[in-house]
Amino acid sequence: MSTYYPKPGDIKEKWYVVDANGQVVGRLASRIASVLRGKNDATFHPAVNPSNHVIVLNADKAVLTGRKLRQKVYHRHSGYPGGLTEETAEALGKRKPGEILRVAVKGMLPKSRLGDALLRNIRIYTGDAHPHKAQNPATIILTKQQGS
Repeated sequence: MSTYYPKPGDIKEKWYVVDANGQVVGRLASRIASVLRGKNDATFHPAVNPSNHVIVLNADKAVLTGRKLRQKVYHRHSGYPGGLTEETAEALGKRKPGEILRVAVKGMLPKSRLGDALLRNIRIYTGDAHPHKAQNPATIILTKQQGS
């Protein structure tokens, strides 16, 4: 037996659209990361970029549970001494509405060049409309979590 490794001709670009309205950020991010990695494909290989693209609509309407909105803190550093900036989820959501979801998905992808390439395949929009109608994206239906 030989190990299966997908060839470039085997990989077909696929587009998916997800509505984040009322969805819990962590659960939504794990589903998006799984689709970006191609784990829902029969030809999954951990070292290959499957060219799956995900369009997220209504990203500003995704919810954080519990007290995370005020207690969760995001850090970034400019690279200069004293350049650490801290920001709560509430402030980050007001400043950049889709960034909370993008950071959550980034944390669930590989920390390598592959992860960087996969993160470029996500498009996050705050409204219902998107400019990718020509790609005929398939809809990913997420069930509403009970108790949320």
